[in-house]
Amino acid sequence: MAHTAAHSDHHHEHDHEHDHESLKTFGFWIFLITDVILFGSLFATYIVLHQNTNGGPTPEELFKMPGIIAETFILLTSSFTSGLAVLGMHKGNMKQLIGWLIVTVLLGASFVGLELAEFISMVNHEGATISTSAFLSAFFTLVGTHGLHVSVGLIWMIGLILQLKRRGITPVTKRKVAVISLYWHFLDVVWIFVFTVVYLMGVM
Repeated sequence: MAHTAAHSDHHHEHDHEHDHESLKTFGFWIFLITDVILFGSLFATYIVLHQNTNGGPTPEELFKMPGIIAETFILLTSSFTSGLAVLGMHKGNMKQLIGWLIVTVLLGASFVGLELAEFISMVNHEGATISTSAFLSAFFTLVGTHGLHVSVGLIWMIGLILQLKRRGITPVTKRKVAVISLYWHFLDVVWIFVFTVVYLMGVM
């Protein structure tokens, strides 16, 4: 009888933990939806303002496509490596999980580095700052917000790697890996829109 009660308690505890994790995942989906609205507004603003260069540099003069294509390739590759990390987790392979997360962090950091270099070059060589024109205000706000999201993702991922090293693969760390991977894929999708709407349409 005592054994049954203990088993029932354990089962109840497990269900409670599972519900708690599901609720947190649901909360994350709500956050993603608000992020979609945020980026949607920034894209709409950019589309309205991208012709307003105020006599300042135009997209054709500013955008250096080889660097942008490199950034795109790096970020898309990092989405693939974050997927490999999740696969490693499902196999219960800790080494693979942490290894691919580290590769994802390195690729993400390279992306942010290239983007910062692009911004610095625009400001230093072209005199293109956020206050130069409505086009540049919209450009820096949209692309900068995406870059900031990637930077937050990197800090989050590094924290998660440290947590995994301490605690191993548990229901909690599993959820966290799934969520960060989802967040990372979302940023990739946003970047594909940035690449198309801002850069490709800018130089065409």
